[in-house]
Amino acid sequence: MRLKIKHTTSYTYDAPVSYGLQQVRLTPTDNAMQRVLNWKVSITGGREELSFADHFKNLTILLQADPEQTAVEVTAEGEIETRDTNGILGKVYDAAPLWLFQQPTPRTTPGRGIRKLTKVVGGGDDLLSSLHDLSKAIVDAVPYGLGDTGTRTTAEEALGAGRGVCQDHAQIFITAAREAGVPARYVSGYLMLNDRVDQDASHAWAEAHLDDLGWVGFDVSNGISPDERYVRVAIGRDSRDAAPISGMRLGNADEAMIVALQVQQ
Repeated sequence: MRLKIKHTTSYTYDAPVSYGLQQVRLTPTDNAMQRVLNWKVSITGGREELSFADHFKNLTILLQADPEQTAVEVTAEGEIETRDTNGILGKVYDAAPLWLFQQPTPRTTPGRGIRKLTKVVGGGDDLLSSLHDLSKAIVDAVPYGLGDTGTRTTAEEALGAGRGVCQDHAQIFITAAREAGVPARYVSGYLMLNDRVDQDASHAWAEAHLDDLGWVGFDVSNGISPDERYVRVAIGRDSRDAAPISGMRLGNADEAMIVALQVQQ
């Protein structure tokens, strides 16, 4: 499948910003599930200081806002050719060792609720089926819904809220899988929806490592493994590591952000 993507993130400030620095992780790479045909990232109101591959091999742009700016806009767009691998990325490794994806982070530290969920993974010899069972148990406990969680919500907090979005589902899955001894990581990217082109945000899911298959994806929110409608962009231990854009600014200005995203064939 050939997907066309245009993703614009616009920041506006109610007062000039004296200094702003952001890491932009919006550049997909080739892998077993996709091939990048063309891609570019454009910046208005700032400039690219440098680009690099981080320790997860995420292609990252360091963006500095122009002095005294009141608006910064980042647009990523291009075409990706995808294929359905039943969610299997395979035995693909980078500088980050597997044990790193078994360690908790502040956002993926298990509490009593997630430890109960982990029991779903504990029994039986078929780990792949157990992880699919875990995915279903999570969405049953935390149905998809907006408004009850935010970008800094932890996995345990999202489980307690009883409703969450793809970021929450992925982080709960990662936390529970790790508690069961399975390396797991967070993936940010895009999903083509069958009923619309315009979307409000990018997508997120989880990957778990199985000894026989390597990395396998689980989209808890949709109850499936990623297929040809998905584009992987960045990975990390949690949503913070793989955030499309993250950074800091100096000054007392209030910030407003608007995301415009189109994913289509």
